[in-house]
This record gives sequence, structure tokens and C-alpha cells, in this order.
Amino acid sequence: MKLKIYLSILLLTFFLYSSKLHTLFAQENSKGAFFTNKYPNLFVDLLHKSELEVKAKIDNAFQQLFYGDDKNQRVYYPVENDMAYIEDILHNDVRTEGMSYGMMIAVQLNKKEEFDRLWKWAKTFMQHKSGQRKDYFAWHCKTNGEIIDSNSASDGEEWFVTALLLASARWGDGEGIFNYKSEALKILNAMLTKIDSSDSRKVVTNMFNKKVKQVVFVPAGEADDFTDPSYHVPHFYELWAIYDNKNRDFWCDVAKVSRDFLKKAVHPETGLAPDYSKFDGTPFNPWGGGNNNFQYDAWRVAMNIATDYLWFAKDKWAVEQSNRLLNFFYSKGIKEYPDLYTLDGKPLSNNRSTGLISMNAVAALASTNDNRKEFVEELWNLPVPEGQGRYYDGMLYLLALLQVSGNFQIYIPDDLKKNICK
Repeated sequence: MKLKIYLSILLLTFFLYSSKLHTLFAQENSKGAFFTNKYPNLFVDLLHKSELEVKAKIDNAFQQLFYGDDKNQRVYYPVENDMAYIEDILHNDVRTEGMSYGMMIAVQLNKKEEFDRLWKWAKTFMQHKSGQRKDYFAWHCKTNGEIIDSNSASDGEEWFVTALLLASARWGDGEGIFNYKSEALKILNAMLTKIDSSDSRKVVTNMFNKKVKQVVFVPAGEADDFTDPSYHVPHFYELWAIYDNKNRDFWCDVAKVSRDFLKKAVHPETGLAPDYSKFDGTPFNPWGGGNNNFQYDAWRVAMNIATDYLWFAKDKWAVEQSNRLLNFFYSKGIKEYPDLYTLDGKPLSNNRSTGLISMNAVAALASTNDNRKEFVEELWNLPVPEGQGRYYDGMLYLLALLQVSGNFQIYIPDDLKKNICK
């Protein structure tokens, strides 16, 4: 009898202890990498590749896209002794999108020389020095630095700011334009200190609509009356709130609003997002270019939702959405699906695109589907993009390699972590 009682007590103790451990484990895993500093490597976890194999793949992609053959491989071109640009090869121009992506890739790979070269080129040729556009960037330039379009595409500024803040934490701040934190805060300040809104194309406005608390497509004229779902990066806004004391509450609100917006913007069955939408998530096609469909910008929504969940895990809807999106593409054939669609899933192209395949692999970071392994495998098997289309495909491919391998990380001083949005 005593033995039975003793065994019962032991079993009960073990059960309670196991339950406690399970609860603690679940709580730990419900937090994002900001809190746990854990970044899964899906190439290792799902494909059973070695860490050395993964490193070699990333190194090879960086080497080819940054230092490969001038005509067919590289997109990064050094100029003078201390500058460089990322070229859109197909259009023979330079865009804030590519420059900011290049800087983000450089800080994540600890490539300070490349980062500083890109930043100096952007600062010298793209950033406005005076007037109503001061501290904004011209989104479109020639390779000699001449401005093609003085307007700003908001995603460029978003990625510039975040890359600069991560550089500040990883390498420390230097002097002048290499005081990364100071430069980032200047851009953040500019985003919110122009005119609230205007219907005149000649009037530069805030990059974030203060009333709806969302990023605008272009901060000028009628283009500030709508947004681009791929510009919604709540994980970036969370980091901005940590640094920007004056506007912390605003950036925290923007992060929450963006997460809620994305739920409205994606199709409830396919998970596809439009290129452009109104602030209520309604697809929008302002100039007749099919931007109410799932096109090139929209590929990136999958990356942003999954990375936001990986970093902060504030909304489990990201898991549901990533599952839905991957199931849609899986239903179209994992090795066959084209790159453009109506939101309800009708194909608009027969082309396969490395950029889309790459972004779908990033969605696997938030997905719980069994098929996520196959999307990761598709990324692993892709060659490094070459030829005329290597700019956009190549940038998304390299970003995806970093994210899926656990090498797209937050760098922030420990003493600032307390400023995180509640």
C-alpha cells in the first residue's frame, strides 16, 4: 500500500514537472527572436544540410552577385575609391530599393566596406540636401548619379533606416555620414515632418499618413492616398520605436496597424496580396498597370509577414497566412507555378521567377505545413541568378538565403531592449 502511494506521488510529481517544462518551452517558443535570440536554419533543420554547406552557398551567392563577371553576374559596382552602387541591369539604372537591399545584405554578412560604399553613393547622389524633399531620397538615378526621378519610393527609406540602425548596433557609429544612428534618425524625422497630405504632385508629404498610421506609396500628390502592401514592415517599425524616443508611440501603433492591414489586404483563400491597395486593404489599380493583381512588389509580402513573426511573434495570424499562401502555390505545382496572378488565383503569366520562389521559401519560417520543406528545397536548388534579370531576382534570392538560414538577425544594444513596444 505504501509503495503504491509512493509511486503515485512520484508519478504526480513527474507529471507536474513535465507540464511545467512544457509550459515554459511553449512560452519560450511563443516569443520572437528579439527575445530569444534564436534564428532557425531551415536548410539544416529541414534539409539536413551542414552548417558548412549553408555557409558556402551564401558565400557563393554573395561573391557572384557582388564580385562576379561584370556583364553577366554582378549587380554591385564599386566607383572611385569609396563608393559603389547596385544596378538594375535590365533598366541600366540605380534604385533606392536595390541600394537599401544591398546595405541590408552587407550588414547581415558583416561586410562593412561594401555597406559604407553603398551608403556613401546613396547619400551623395540620391539623398536630397535641401528644399521640401530634404533627407528623402530620389528613388531613381542613372549609374553616374544623375537623378531620373526626384520622388521617393517609401520602401527605400524604410530599408535604409533599418539597415543603418543595425549597422550602428553591430559596428558602432563613426563620424559624419557614418554616424549610422544619427543618419537613420534624420530620415525618420523627415518621414513625419513634411505636410500631412496633398493632391498636388508638386507638394511633398509625410511618408506615413498620420491619420491612418500607414506607409504611403509615394509621399507626394495623389500617390500618398494609397499604399503598397509590400511596404508594410511591422518588424522594422518595432525597431524604430526603440530608437526614436519622440515618436515611439506612433511607431508602435504603426506596427500594430500594419499587421491588421495585411489581414485585410490578402485574399482570404489564396493568401495573395495586390501590388497596391487602399488603406482599408482594397486592391487598387490607379494607372491601369494591373497593380490590383499579385505582381512583382507583392512577392515580398510573404517575406515581411514571416520575418515579422520570426522576430517578434506578436500575431499568430502570420502562421495561418503563411500556411494558406504555401498551400495555394503547392496546389499549382511546386515546380510549375508561374509568377503573376489575379488575387483569386488565376495565372497571368507562364514565367517562373527566382524572386517569387525565394520569397515563398521565406514563408516557411512561419508556416507549420508539411510542404514547407519542399519550398525550402526549391530555394536551395536554385542557381544564383545571372543575365539581364539578375538584379531583382538576385536581391530577393540573397535576402531569402539569409532569412531561411537564420542569418537575417536583429542587432541592438541590450540597454535599449527595454524600449520595445508593449
